[in-house]
Amino acid sequence: MGRLALAAVAATLVDGMYGFVVFGNALVSQFEVFPGVFRPADGGTGPLPLMFAGILVGMCAVTYIYAKGYEGGSGLQEGLRFGLLIGVFVAGYVIGVDYGILNIGRRLALVLAVASLGEWLLVGGTIGLIYRPIPATAAKSARAAKV
Repeated sequence: MGRLALAAVAATLVDGMYGFVVFGNALVSQFEVFPGVFRPADGGTGPLPLMFAGILVGMCAVTYIYAKGYEGGSGLQEGLRFGLLIGVFVAGYVIGVDYGILNIGRRLALVLAVASLGEWLLVGGTIGLIYRPIPATAAKSARAAKV
């Protein structure tokens, strides 16, 4: 559990930094086009604790999913593969649904999809670099992958 927790906390920190740079700064002007949908950039920090708590809960879940799907390869390669799959899921399902139910334009939906894909590649790579299965589990996973 310690390995999973460490990877989840690291992924939360990396995701928070990515989010600050990309969503909190680089894309602010795109969010400002839809003031009825997104909070203003100067709206205060009140919602941030719950947002970060939600990120941590989500990272605990995806780290566990990563560990269950680990196939015994290079941590970085496994993490990037995992991040790509989660990124495609988020870009296709979450952003696609958001576009359907939120009052945002196609351009913003596409930008969010691309940004989310980059986010999950980074998060997956982080999880893959930090999470290390116990040796018996890694050998068992490698044997199962060959079957």
